[in-house]
Amino acid sequence: MTFPMRPRPGADIATRSSRAQRPLRIAQVAPAIEQVPPAAYGGTERIVHELTTKLVEAGHDVTVFASGDSNVPGRLIPTVERALRPIGVSDFRSSYETTIEMVRARMGDFDVIHSHLESWSIPLAKSASVPVVSTFHGRLDLPWTAHAFDSPPDGIVAISRSQASAHPSLPWTIIHNGLTLDRAPYRQDPSDALCFVGRVDPEKGIVEAMDIARRTGRRLRIAAKVGTLRHQVDYYEQVFKPALKKAGPSIEYLGELEPHDRDQLFADSAATLMPHTWPEPFGLVCIESLACGTPVLARRVGGLPEIIREGVDGYFCDDVTAFAFFLDRVPTLDRAAIRSRVIDRFSARRMADRYQELYTRMVDQHAIAASRAATASRAGVASREQRGGMSGARSETRAEARADARARGGRIESATSA
Repeated sequence: MTFPMRPRPGADIATRSSRAQRPLRIAQVAPAIEQVPPAAYGGTERIVHELTTKLVEAGHDVTVFASGDSNVPGRLIPTVERALRPIGVSDFRSSYETTIEMVRARMGDFDVIHSHLESWSIPLAKSASVPVVSTFHGRLDLPWTAHAFDSPPDGIVAISRSQASAHPSLPWTIIHNGLTLDRAPYRQDPSDALCFVGRVDPEKGIVEAMDIARRTGRRLRIAAKVGTLRHQVDYYEQVFKPALKKAGPSIEYLGELEPHDRDQLFADSAATLMPHTWPEPFGLVCIESLACGTPVLARRVGGLPEIIREGVDGYFCDDVTAFAFFLDRVPTLDRAAIRSRVIDRFSARRMADRYQELYTRMVDQHAIAASRAATASRAGVASREQRGGMSGARSETRAEARADARARGGRIESATSA
Protein backbone atom coordinates (compact mmCIF):
# COMPACT_ATOMS: atom_id res chain seq x y z
CA MET A 1 0.00 0.00 0.00
CA THR A 2 1.34 3.41 -0.89
CA PHE A 3 0.45 6.91 0.22
CA PRO A 4 0.36 10.16 -1.81
CA MET A 5 3.38 11.68 -0.09
CA ARG A 6 5.26 14.47 -1.81
CA PRO A 7 8.96 13.56 -1.77
CA ARG A 8 11.76 16.05 -2.16
CA PRO A 9 14.12 15.55 -5.11
CA GLY A 10 16.22 12.49 -4.42
CA ALA A 11 14.03 11.40 -1.50
CA ASP A 12 13.55 7.83 -2.68
CA ILE A 13 16.61 6.89 -0.68
CA ALA A 14 15.41 3.43 0.23
CA THR A 15 15.57 2.15 -3.38
CA ARG A 16 19.09 3.26 -4.23
CA SER A 17 22.16 1.08 -4.20
CA SER A 18 24.95 2.06 -1.84
CA ARG A 19 27.99 3.88 -3.13
CA ALA A 20 31.19 5.30 -1.72
CA GLN A 21 30.57 8.37 0.40
CA ARG A 22 33.00 11.21 1.12
CA PRO A 23 33.90 11.71 4.79
CA LEU A 24 31.65 14.10 6.69
CA ARG A 25 31.63 15.63 10.17
CA ILE A 26 28.37 14.29 11.59
CA ALA A 27 26.59 14.95 14.88
CA GLN A 28 24.21 12.27 16.14
CA VAL A 29 21.86 13.78 18.75
CA ALA A 30 20.15 11.25 21.03
CA PRO A 31 17.65 11.69 23.84
CA ALA A 32 19.13 11.37 27.32
CA ILE A 33 16.42 8.91 28.38
CA GLU A 34 18.51 5.76 27.84
CA GLN A 35 22.23 5.31 27.41
CA VAL A 36 23.60 4.59 23.94
CA PRO A 37 23.41 1.68 23.38
CA PRO A 38 20.70 0.92 25.93
CA ALA A 39 21.46 -1.68 28.58
CA ALA A 40 18.15 -3.37 27.81
CA TYR A 41 15.10 -1.77 26.17
CA GLY A 42 15.45 1.43 24.14
CA GLY A 43 14.62 1.55 20.46
CA THR A 44 15.82 5.05 19.51
CA GLU A 45 19.12 4.67 21.35
CA ARG A 46 19.77 1.31 19.69
CA ILE A 47 19.32 2.86 16.27
CA VAL A 48 21.66 5.75 17.16
CA HIS A 49 24.34 3.27 18.23
CA GLU A 50 23.95 1.05 15.16
CA LEU A 51 24.04 4.05 12.83
CA THR A 52 27.03 5.63 14.57
CA THR A 53 28.97 2.37 14.41
CA LYS A 54 28.42 1.99 10.68
CA LEU A 55 29.21 5.65 9.97
CA VAL A 56 32.52 5.44 11.84
CA GLU A 57 33.36 2.24 9.97
CA ALA A 58 32.69 4.13 6.73
CA GLY A 59 35.29 6.76 7.68
CA HIS A 60 33.07 9.60 8.91
CA ASP A 61 33.95 11.81 11.89
CA VAL A 62 31.00 11.23 14.23
CA THR A 63 30.14 13.01 17.47
CA VAL A 64 27.32 11.69 19.64
CA PHE A 65 25.35 13.88 22.04
CA ALA A 66 23.98 11.45 24.65
CA SER A 67 24.03 10.56 28.34
CA GLY A 68 27.46 10.34 29.97
CA ASP A 69 27.17 6.60 30.63
CA SER A 70 26.92 5.89 26.90
CA ASN A 71 29.55 3.85 25.09
CA VAL A 72 29.86 4.90 21.47
CA PRO A 73 32.45 4.81 18.71
CA GLY A 74 33.64 8.27 17.76
CA ARG A 75 33.34 11.20 20.16
CA LEU A 76 30.85 11.45 23.03
CA ILE A 77 29.55 14.78 24.37
CA PRO A 78 27.58 14.05 27.58
CA THR A 79 24.29 15.93 27.85
CA VAL A 80 23.53 14.50 31.31
CA GLU A 81 25.71 12.47 33.67
CA ARG A 82 23.56 9.33 33.54
CA ALA A 83 20.61 8.13 31.46
CA LEU A 84 17.39 9.39 33.01
CA ARG A 85 14.84 6.56 32.92
CA PRO A 86 16.99 3.96 34.72
CA ILE A 87 17.48 6.37 37.65
CA GLY A 88 13.76 7.07 37.92
CA VAL A 89 13.47 10.44 36.16
CA SER A 90 10.17 10.83 34.31
CA ASP A 91 10.24 14.51 33.26
CA PHE A 92 12.63 14.81 30.33
CA ARG A 93 11.87 18.36 29.15
CA SER A 94 14.90 20.07 30.69
CA SER A 95 17.23 17.43 29.22
CA TYR A 96 15.92 18.15 25.72
CA GLU A 97 16.43 21.89 26.22
CA THR A 98 19.98 21.33 27.48
CA THR A 99 20.80 19.01 24.59
CA ILE A 100 19.62 21.51 21.98
CA GLU A 101 21.62 24.35 23.53
CA MET A 102 24.74 22.18 23.56
CA VAL A 103 24.27 21.28 19.90
CA ARG A 104 23.72 24.92 18.92
CA ALA A 105 26.90 25.95 20.74
CA ARG A 106 28.94 23.52 18.61
CA MET A 107 27.01 23.77 15.36
CA GLY A 108 29.97 25.08 13.37
CA ASP A 109 31.91 21.88 14.09
CA PHE A 110 29.70 19.77 11.81
CA ASP A 111 28.77 19.37 8.16
CA VAL A 112 25.42 17.83 9.10
CA ILE A 113 23.45 17.23 12.29
CA HIS A 114 21.17 14.21 12.73
CA SER A 115 18.57 14.77 15.44
CA HIS A 116 16.57 11.97 17.09
CA LEU A 117 14.75 14.30 19.49
CA GLU A 118 11.22 13.90 18.07
CA SER A 119 9.28 17.21 18.19
CA TRP A 120 12.35 19.04 19.54
CA SER A 121 14.09 18.38 16.23
CA ILE A 122 11.86 20.87 14.40
CA PRO A 123 12.97 24.12 16.10
CA LEU A 124 16.57 22.88 16.03
CA ALA A 125 16.40 22.32 12.27
CA LYS A 126 14.71 25.66 11.58
CA SER A 127 17.35 27.63 13.52
CA ALA A 128 20.42 25.72 12.35
CA SER A 129 23.16 27.16 10.16
CA VAL A 130 24.03 23.67 8.83
CA PRO A 131 21.77 20.93 7.40
CA VAL A 132 19.74 18.97 9.96
CA VAL A 133 18.26 15.51 9.38
CA SER A 134 15.34 14.86 11.73
CA THR A 135 14.27 11.25 12.24
CA PHE A 136 10.97 10.67 14.02
CA HIS A 137 10.87 7.40 15.92
CA GLY A 138 7.48 7.82 17.62
CA ARG A 139 3.88 8.21 16.57
CA LEU A 140 2.93 11.16 14.38
CA ASP A 141 -0.85 10.86 14.76
CA LEU A 142 -0.90 12.59 18.16
CA PRO A 143 -2.20 16.09 19.04
CA TRP A 144 1.23 17.74 19.24
CA THR A 145 1.74 17.17 15.51
CA ALA A 146 -1.34 19.17 14.46
CA HIS A 147 0.64 22.38 13.86
CA ALA A 148 4.21 21.20 14.39
CA PHE A 149 4.65 20.55 10.67
CA ASP A 150 3.02 23.73 9.34
CA SER A 151 6.35 24.80 7.80
CA PRO A 152 8.39 21.61 7.75
CA PRO A 153 12.17 21.90 7.54
CA ASP A 154 14.13 19.95 4.97
CA GLY A 155 15.45 16.54 5.94
CA ILE A 156 12.48 15.04 7.82
CA VAL A 157 12.66 11.23 7.95
CA ALA A 158 9.93 8.69 8.72
CA ILE A 159 10.84 5.12 9.61
CA SER A 160 7.89 3.61 7.73
CA ARG A 161 5.28 4.55 5.16
CA SER A 162 2.66 3.98 7.83
CA GLN A 163 4.23 6.54 10.15
CA ALA A 164 4.52 9.11 7.36
CA SER A 165 0.89 8.59 6.32
CA ALA A 166 -0.25 10.65 9.34
CA HIS A 167 0.97 13.70 7.35
CA PRO A 168 0.96 12.49 3.75
CA SER A 169 1.53 15.87 2.08
CA LEU A 170 4.90 16.46 3.74
CA PRO A 171 8.24 15.91 1.96
CA TRP A 172 9.21 12.74 3.82
CA THR A 173 12.24 10.61 3.17
CA ILE A 174 11.39 7.08 4.32
CA ILE A 175 14.26 5.02 5.75
CA HIS A 176 13.44 1.79 7.54
CA ASN A 177 15.31 1.02 10.72
CA GLY A 178 18.10 -1.54 10.61
CA LEU A 179 20.05 -3.61 13.11
CA THR A 180 23.09 -5.87 13.08
CA LEU A 181 21.13 -9.10 12.80
CA ASP A 182 23.53 -11.65 11.33
CA ARG A 183 24.84 -12.68 14.77
CA ALA A 184 21.37 -13.43 16.15
CA PRO A 185 21.04 -16.97 17.60
CA TYR A 186 19.01 -19.51 15.66
CA ARG A 187 17.25 -22.76 16.52
CA GLN A 188 15.54 -25.00 14.03
CA ASP A 189 13.78 -26.92 16.83
CA PRO A 190 12.58 -24.39 19.42
CA SER A 191 10.28 -25.07 22.34
CA ASP A 192 6.52 -24.75 21.94
CA ALA A 193 6.45 -21.69 24.23
CA LEU A 194 5.47 -18.24 23.07
CA CYS A 195 7.17 -14.95 23.91
CA PHE A 196 6.20 -11.32 24.31
CA VAL A 197 8.87 -8.58 24.27
CA GLY A 198 8.18 -4.90 24.81
CA ARG A 199 6.69 -2.64 27.47
CA VAL A 200 4.17 -3.25 30.21
CA ASP A 201 1.66 -0.91 28.64
CA PRO A 202 -2.01 -1.30 27.65
CA GLU A 203 -1.28 -0.23 24.06
CA LYS A 204 1.18 -3.11 23.68
CA GLY A 205 -1.47 -5.78 24.26
CA ILE A 206 0.40 -7.57 27.01
CA VAL A 207 -2.74 -8.82 28.79
CA GLU A 208 -4.13 -9.99 25.44
CA ALA A 209 -0.93 -12.02 24.95
CA MET A 210 -1.68 -13.79 28.24
CA ASP A 211 -5.19 -14.57 27.02
CA ILE A 212 -3.86 -16.02 23.76
CA ALA A 213 -1.47 -18.27 25.64
CA ARG A 214 -4.24 -19.42 28.01
CA ARG A 215 -6.60 -20.27 25.14
CA THR A 216 -3.97 -22.31 23.33
CA GLY A 217 -2.54 -24.00 26.40
CA ARG A 218 0.92 -22.62 25.65
CA ARG A 219 3.56 -21.29 27.98
CA LEU A 220 4.25 -17.58 27.60
CA ARG A 221 7.44 -15.83 28.63
CA ILE A 222 7.26 -12.06 28.94
CA ALA A 223 10.33 -9.80 28.71
CA ALA A 224 9.14 -6.25 29.25
CA LYS A 225 10.16 -3.04 30.94
CA VAL A 226 7.96 -0.93 33.19
CA GLY A 227 7.86 2.77 32.39
CA THR A 228 8.35 5.52 34.95
CA LEU A 229 5.30 7.61 34.05
CA ARG A 230 2.45 7.58 36.55
CA HIS A 231 -0.05 5.88 34.25
CA GLN A 232 2.52 3.21 33.34
CA VAL A 233 3.24 2.43 36.97
CA ASP A 234 -0.49 2.34 37.73
CA TYR A 235 -1.12 -0.08 34.86
CA TYR A 236 1.67 -2.35 36.07
CA GLU A 237 0.36 -2.41 39.64
CA GLN A 238 -3.38 -2.42 39.05
CA VAL A 239 -3.78 -4.41 35.83
CA PHE A 240 -0.68 -6.36 34.85
CA LYS A 241 0.28 -7.84 38.22
CA PRO A 242 -3.23 -9.09 39.02
CA ALA A 243 -3.55 -10.61 35.52
CA LEU A 244 -0.15 -12.29 35.91
CA LYS A 245 -1.14 -13.76 39.27
CA LYS A 246 -4.42 -15.04 37.88
CA ALA A 247 -2.72 -16.63 34.85
CA GLY A 248 -0.77 -19.09 36.96
CA PRO A 249 2.62 -20.72 36.39
CA SER A 250 2.26 -21.06 32.62
CA ILE A 251 2.90 -17.32 32.27
CA GLU A 252 6.40 -16.23 33.30
CA TYR A 253 7.43 -12.60 33.71
CA LEU A 254 11.19 -12.23 33.13
CA GLY A 255 11.43 -8.46 33.56
CA GLU A 256 13.66 -6.41 31.30
CA LEU A 257 16.31 -8.55 29.59
CA GLU A 258 19.69 -7.56 28.18
CA PRO A 259 20.08 -7.96 24.41
CA HIS A 260 21.84 -11.36 24.50
CA ASP A 261 19.24 -12.91 26.77
CA ARG A 262 16.42 -11.33 24.78
CA ASP A 263 17.74 -12.86 21.56
CA GLN A 264 18.01 -16.26 23.21
CA LEU A 265 14.38 -15.94 24.26
CA PHE A 266 13.34 -15.26 20.67
CA ALA A 267 15.34 -18.18 19.31
CA ASP A 268 13.88 -20.63 21.83
CA SER A 269 10.25 -19.59 21.19
CA ALA A 270 7.80 -21.07 18.70
CA ALA A 271 6.41 -17.63 17.91
CA THR A 272 6.45 -14.01 19.06
CA LEU A 273 3.13 -12.36 19.91
CA MET A 274 2.51 -8.70 19.03
CA PRO A 275 -1.21 -8.23 19.75
CA HIS A 276 -1.10 -4.49 20.27
CA THR A 277 -3.57 -2.15 18.58
CA TRP A 278 -1.53 1.05 18.49
CA PRO A 279 0.08 2.04 15.15
CA GLU A 280 3.67 1.16 15.94
CA PRO A 281 5.88 3.33 13.67
CA PHE A 282 8.23 0.45 12.86
CA GLY A 283 8.76 -2.62 15.06
CA LEU A 284 12.31 -3.48 16.14
CA VAL A 285 10.99 -6.41 18.17
CA CYS A 286 9.57 -7.81 14.95
CA ILE A 287 12.82 -7.81 12.98
CA GLU A 288 14.76 -9.14 16.01
CA SER A 289 12.38 -12.08 16.28
CA LEU A 290 12.53 -12.80 12.55
CA ALA A 291 16.34 -12.65 12.62
CA CYS A 292 16.24 -15.56 15.06
CA GLY A 293 13.95 -17.43 12.65
CA THR A 294 10.98 -16.98 14.95
CA PRO A 295 7.66 -16.16 13.26
CA VAL A 296 5.59 -13.19 14.40
CA LEU A 297 1.84 -13.14 14.95
CA ALA A 298 0.57 -9.57 15.04
CA ARG A 299 -2.32 -7.28 14.35
CA ARG A 300 -2.14 -5.50 11.00
CA VAL A 301 -1.20 -2.09 12.42
CA GLY A 302 1.47 0.56 11.97
CA GLY A 303 4.65 -0.39 10.15
CA LEU A 304 4.34 -4.14 10.73
CA PRO A 305 2.83 -4.88 7.26
CA GLU A 306 6.01 -3.36 5.78
CA ILE A 307 8.05 -6.00 7.63
CA ILE A 308 6.00 -9.19 7.88
CA ARG A 309 5.29 -11.18 4.72
CA GLU A 310 2.02 -12.86 5.59
CA GLY A 311 2.16 -16.63 5.38
CA VAL A 312 5.97 -16.47 5.13
CA ASP A 313 7.22 -14.60 8.22
CA GLY A 314 4.06 -15.03 10.27
CA TYR A 315 0.40 -14.06 10.25
CA PHE A 316 -1.82 -11.06 10.84
CA CYS A 317 -4.66 -11.61 13.28
CA ASP A 318 -7.69 -9.47 14.08
CA ASP A 319 -8.51 -10.81 17.53
CA VAL A 320 -7.56 -13.34 20.18
CA THR A 321 -9.45 -16.13 18.41
CA ALA A 322 -7.50 -15.53 15.19
CA PHE A 323 -4.20 -15.59 17.09
CA ALA A 324 -5.13 -18.96 18.55
CA PHE A 325 -6.12 -20.28 15.11
CA PHE A 326 -2.93 -19.22 13.31
CA LEU A 327 -0.66 -20.56 16.02
CA ASP A 328 -1.52 -24.03 14.73
CA ARG A 329 -0.02 -23.07 11.34
CA VAL A 330 3.26 -21.71 12.69
CA PRO A 331 5.13 -25.09 12.43
CA THR A 332 4.65 -25.01 8.65
CA LEU A 333 6.73 -21.83 8.27
CA ASP A 334 10.40 -22.04 7.20
CA ARG A 335 12.45 -20.57 10.05
CA ALA A 336 15.69 -20.56 8.02
CA ALA A 337 14.06 -18.62 5.18
CA ILE A 338 12.55 -16.16 7.64
CA ARG A 339 15.98 -15.47 9.12
CA SER A 340 17.94 -15.12 5.87
CA ARG A 341 15.52 -12.67 4.29
CA VAL A 342 15.17 -10.25 7.21
CA ILE A 343 18.94 -10.02 7.72
CA ASP A 344 19.27 -8.61 4.21
CA ARG A 345 16.17 -6.38 4.23
CA PHE A 346 16.74 -4.67 7.57
CA SER A 347 20.50 -4.60 8.14
CA ALA A 348 22.26 -1.74 9.89
CA ARG A 349 24.52 -1.34 6.85
CA ARG A 350 21.57 -0.85 4.51
CA MET A 351 20.10 1.76 6.88
CA ALA A 352 23.43 3.59 7.20
CA ASP A 353 23.90 3.67 3.42
CA ARG A 354 20.54 5.39 3.00
CA TYR A 355 21.34 7.96 5.63
CA GLN A 356 24.75 8.66 4.11
CA GLU A 357 23.09 9.38 0.77
CA LEU A 358 20.65 11.74 2.48
CA TYR A 359 23.46 13.51 4.37
CA THR A 360 25.43 14.01 1.17
CA ARG A 361 22.43 15.36 -0.73
CA MET A 362 21.60 17.85 2.01
CA VAL A 363 25.21 19.00 2.42
CA ASP A 364 25.50 19.51 -1.34
CA GLN A 365 22.23 21.44 -1.49
CA HIS A 366 23.33 23.61 1.42
CA ALA A 367 26.63 24.37 -0.31
CA ILE A 368 24.85 25.30 -3.55
CA ALA A 369 22.44 27.58 -1.70
CA ALA A 370 25.30 29.23 0.19
CA SER A 371 27.23 29.75 -3.05
CA ARG A 372 24.22 31.34 -4.74
CA ALA A 373 23.64 33.58 -1.73
CA ALA A 374 27.27 34.68 -1.77
CA THR A 375 27.11 35.38 -5.51
CA ALA A 376 23.92 37.39 -5.07
CA SER A 377 25.49 39.33 -2.21
CA ARG A 378 28.57 40.19 -4.27
CA ALA A 379 26.38 41.25 -7.16
CA GLY A 380 24.38 43.46 -4.81
CA VAL A 381 27.50 45.15 -3.48
CA ALA A 382 28.81 45.74 -7.00
CA SER A 383 25.47 47.18 -8.06
CA ARG A 384 25.37 49.54 -5.08
CA GLU A 385 28.94 50.66 -5.77
CA GLN A 386 28.09 51.28 -9.40
CA ARG A 387 24.99 53.28 -8.48
CA GLY A 388 27.05 55.19 -5.93
CA GLY A 389 29.64 56.09 -8.58
CA MET A 390 27.00 57.33 -11.00
CA SER A 391 25.35 59.40 -8.25
CA GLY A 392 28.69 61.02 -7.43
CA ALA A 393 29.29 61.89 -11.06
CA ARG A 394 25.84 63.47 -11.33
CA SER A 395 26.44 65.54 -8.20
CA GLU A 396 29.69 66.84 -9.60
CA THR A 397 27.98 67.74 -12.91
CA ARG A 398 25.21 69.64 -11.12
CA ALA A 399 27.72 71.54 -8.99
CA GLU A 400 29.69 72.55 -12.04
CA ALA A 401 26.51 73.70 -13.84
CA ARG A 402 25.46 75.87 -10.89
CA ALA A 403 28.89 77.47 -10.69
CA ASP A 404 28.79 78.25 -14.40
CA ALA A 405 25.29 79.69 -14.12
CA ARG A 406 26.29 81.94 -11.24
CA ALA A 407 29.25 83.14 -13.26
CA ARG A 408 26.86 84.07 -16.08
CA GLY A 409 24.24 85.46 -13.69
CA GLY A 410 21.70 82.99 -15.06
CA ARG A 411 19.50 80.24 -13.65
CA ILE A 412 19.40 76.47 -14.15
CA GLU A 413 16.77 73.79 -13.53
CA SER A 414 17.38 70.77 -11.33
CA ALA A 415 19.73 68.65 -13.42
CA THR A 416 18.71 65.15 -12.40
CA SER A 417 19.44 63.86 -15.86
CA ALA A 418 22.63 65.80 -16.46
